[in-house]
Amino acid sequence: PASAALKRLPGAGTAPTVWSEFGDLARRIDAEKRFPGGVANLGQGFPDWAPPEFVQAAARRAASDASPAGHQYARSAGHIPLVEVLARRYGAHFGRRVDALEEVAVTVGATQALLVSLLAILDKHDEVVIPEPFFDLYLGQCALAGGVPVPAPMTVDETGEWRLASSTLIRAIGPRTRVVIVNSPHNPTGKVFDRDELLAIADAVAAENARRAPGDEVLVIADEVYKYICHDANAEHVAFAALPGMRDVTLTVSSAGKTFSATGWQIGWIVGPPRLVKPCQALLPYLQFCAPTPMQAALAACLDEADAPYLDYPSYYAFLAGEYARKRAVLADALEAACVEPLPSRGGYFVVGDVTNLLPLMPARYLTPGVARDWAFCQWLASEHGVVAIPASPFFTGEFSRPLVRFAFCKSDEVLEVAARRLKALADRCQLGIDDDGDGGR
Repeated sequence: PASAALKRLPGAGTAPTVWSEFGDLARRIDAEKRFPGGVANLGQGFPDWAPPEFVQAAARRAASDASPAGHQYARSAGHIPLVEVLARRYGAHFGRRVDALEEVAVTVGATQALLVSLLAILDKHDEVVIPEPFFDLYLGQCALAGGVPVPAPMTVDETGEWRLASSTLIRAIGPRTRVVIVNSPHNPTGKVFDRDELLAIADAVAAENARRAPGDEVLVIADEVYKYICHDANAEHVAFAALPGMRDVTLTVSSAGKTFSATGWQIGWIVGPPRLVKPCQALLPYLQFCAPTPMQAALAACLDEADAPYLDYPSYYAFLAGEYARKRAVLADALEAACVEPLPSRGGYFVVGDVTNLLPLMPARYLTPGVARDWAFCQWLASEHGVVAIPASPFFTGEFSRPLVRFAFCKSDEVLEVAARRLKALADRCQLGIDDDGDGGR
């Protein structure tokens, strides 16, 4: 029988997730060798290249450290060299001093940082307000921590931008609200909330807290794992904790994996005021004694080394943004050529596309009862055209009015070129009105 914890998860922990479903599908198609060169996997968001050389060098130095301390347990709340670097850097981001020992906690990736933050904050039935769409992981983590997720639906305006209306957020915040999750740059949409949008969220939180007793405040978890991947020239990452009045009610979560193309390193962190971080630090030894010491030591060096000039850019961080801007343009152009409408993406490494124009080409056998249109489309796209993408329906609590699909562009130029070629073949069918059963699709 399922445990109490499993029963809290979507599908009671037994149903396949979108990640297991499409990861298994991609592996199965590759094993069957259906497509020369394999599938073009634009699904799960991890780069398909090695980290830059200076990052690999830092890992080699840490692994070859002859001192015993370099290979044993680190402090549970974080290896001292790493928390000192994080405190200094976040002090600059926030415009205030950050105490390395009391205001930083190092975790096994940002996934654990999010879960630890929720476990440290929530009581049973506390509500967690989340702008929708959202990374589906949030639902399960809220449930494990005893919380109740409350969506605050965003809408798409006439320019294709996702917008969170202040009135929507205010309606979602109620007497049982304990946490608001703010994810910018945003997964899955690629939205970067600008300063005015973040100030509107801060104002809603502050207004609610003005009505509450001390200790009962609404808190904010700022998920900022893509902070260094703002690839639109007009987009700028704004640290939520640096906004007026938000310092004492915000836990900032981030990690190294996306920034350094090293998602397997699994080093994340939480930064915030001592009264919020200390409960997180207290929980960590019960989840794992510490994050891997060599990886923490390597990251302590990488964060600062990345500020130095890199290739033709003033820093590695600038290179990262420039490279993803180029890849985003390649993917967006390929989607447009394939009759898919790409919505604006300004941060992170995903583009969400509206696939309405291609649905008439999809054979009816994929549209089985209970299967969302976007999910069926992605099964067809992978199985018969060799391109793996992720349906957006798992990022919503209800059905969105448009069939949306998330495409990742953190892939090599070769993979993007293969995907573009296969999508172009779809576009030709779209223009001719021919579906995969060979009949007129329109």
